[in-house]
Amino acid sequence: MPAETTKDEMSGTAGSGIVAERKVLIFIAALASVFIVQIESTIVSTAMPTIVGEIGGFELLSWVFTAYLLTQAVTTPLYGKLADLYGRKPILLFGTALFLVGSALCGLAWSMPSLIVFRAIQGLGAGAITPVGRTLIGDVYHGAARARMQGYVSGVFVGAAVLGPVIGAFIVAHWSWQMIFWINLPFGAAAGAILIWALKERIEKRRARLDLGGSILLTLGTFVLMFALAQSAQLPTYLFIGLLALGFVLLGVFGLYELGVPEPVWPMSLWRDRMSTSGNFVSLGLGITMAGIAAYLPVYIQGVMGQSALTAGFVLMAMSASSPVGAVLAGRIMLRWTYRHSASLGGILYIIGSVMMIMLDRTTSPVWLMASTLLVGFGLGLNNNTYMVAVQSESGWSNRGLATGVFIFCRILGQALGAAAFGGIINLGLAAYLTGEGDVLARIMTPELRAGLPPETLAPLMAAFSRSLHVVFIILAVLAVAVMLIGLMLPKGRSIRR
Repeated sequence: MPAETTKDEMSGTAGSGIVAERKVLIFIAALASVFIVQIESTIVSTAMPTIVGEIGGFELLSWVFTAYLLTQAVTTPLYGKLADLYGRKPILLFGTALFLVGSALCGLAWSMPSLIVFRAIQGLGAGAITPVGRTLIGDVYHGAARARMQGYVSGVFVGAAVLGPVIGAFIVAHWSWQMIFWINLPFGAAAGAILIWALKERIEKRRARLDLGGSILLTLGTFVLMFALAQSAQLPTYLFIGLLALGFVLLGVFGLYELGVPEPVWPMSLWRDRMSTSGNFVSLGLGITMAGIAAYLPVYIQGVMGQSALTAGFVLMAMSASSPVGAVLAGRIMLRWTYRHSASLGGILYIIGSVMMIMLDRTTSPVWLMASTLLVGFGLGLNNNTYMVAVQSESGWSNRGLATGVFIFCRILGQALGAAAFGGIINLGLAAYLTGEGDVLARIMTPELRAGLPPETLAPLMAAFSRSLHVVFIILAVLAVAVMLIGLMLPKGRSIRR
């Protein structure tokens, strides 16, 4: 069977492609750039107690993470579009430079407000690196190679999540907290230098009209929506609902505005493309799932089952280990069969693992727990890589950056939405049991403290806690079924080989 002839290859022959004689070097540079962005999301968490102890500002602690998330999310689709208009190289180098400037400034922060501002600058750079880096890999590699390389990138995401806290703890213990930011500088500079030397682009020269109005509406709408979701626990209910409504209104106005723009920042053709739309909905669902499992499965393991934090860590590591394996497996399945086969298998494993979580109770074995997260991890890896490769393969060069950026944006939005929604579910389920006893929930997370609670207090609280968490697991299973159905509705016969 002949290798795939994709729209990107045809556009390359027309003069809008990548001259890729140095593929391996370009891949290493893009991979390194994506890695430092992803590990920055987790490495900071371990160092925050030390940072707060030195510069103060505990009441603003959550904004160190929120500022980074917000600026990264709102700019991701915009950078993708700019990369389609002006090429991958200048946008990726600009994002890398901005990220490194932010990293250098974070290490010089003298107060919590200054650190938050510098983290926002980091996020502005990160918004370019992840989507454009993955787009560049999709440009340089085609067919089976693209599926394999994107699988490796998926492994980087998981590796960053696992290694980040460990590296952060080591740096703080042996050096200073500033090094968790400054360590990015040599790696980012090396990646930029490799790109400058190795990457040669041929860009068709044409008059590009930047959609300024659409960009502003998209940025404002996304910012308001992400702000409301990220700060849902701190905002009054009326303000939270009002901001959500405002965010959706702005995005609705953005959609209408884009219909009348000659060269929109988010072409409506992306919505009409079945593969792209399917991928974006699945990416949203996977983001919700990752947030739900990462935040609340450890809570169930420690709070309801009475297991240790170490057990919870091993259970999450099972998902982290199986996800990149699933991503690599997706490449092999897509090569031999179709996108539909790979996505469907991922959906089946995802459903089985989610149903196993619903069946959890206080006496469940840790082996059962690890098996459930192992299967969910396989499902996430299979689906994520399948849709990433499919979206990139079905997009021409001139739309691939935006398509990739939107796919990643949907995952970030899903993570924020999942964290907010599931937190609300837990709080609602426990509201009747926490009146005047605000520290009870913290106490049941520690076996020694939980043993000191009177039975008449502990029994109903544990039952409510378990019920609330099971609602979260049921929602995750429903999402798994939805992902499976989307996979089954993919066009027949579409594959990375024709």
